[in-house]
Amino acid sequence: MNVGTSPVTRPGGLPQDIEWRLPSHPRSVGRARTLLRHKVSSWRVPEDAAETAVLLLSELMTNACRHGHASPGREISARCLLSGTTLRVEVSDAGNELPRLRRSSPDDESGRGLALVAALADTWNTHPRPCGIGKTVWFELTLHAGLAAQPPRP
Repeated sequence: MNVGTSPVTRPGGLPQDIEWRLPSHPRSVGRARTLLRHKVSSWRVPEDAAETAVLLLSELMTNACRHGHASPGREISARCLLSGTTLRVEVSDAGNELPRLRRSSPDDESGRGLALVAALADTWNTHPRPCGIGKTVWFELTLHAGLAAQPPRP
């Protein structure tokens, strides 16, 4: 699987803003989880916030694969940004339809992803991409005082 990365390095040497481009394929969901898990670990994000971020990324990636309507060869991008005590994760795809929260009945087998994002994230939203093709869905988690990411070890 071809995975492209484009880190932005901040003072201190470690990337705190990274983007992965993955094929629009269900296998990319697991790959994105693994990539995020490794990145937030290297940034020393607290484990509870890291696990929540991985779960919510999984939901957004799944939605992008299922509903992004990407033509063959198109990619989904997943971006992770750590800024102060805020961890932001974005997923962009080529689909123009913005997702909406919906009520799922107990018998529904799907349709709860955004409800999970709304329940667990501190904030989330969606917007059309500036290029005019597709959308970005994002969420933010606040790393609580005393639990903020630790500086890198020497």
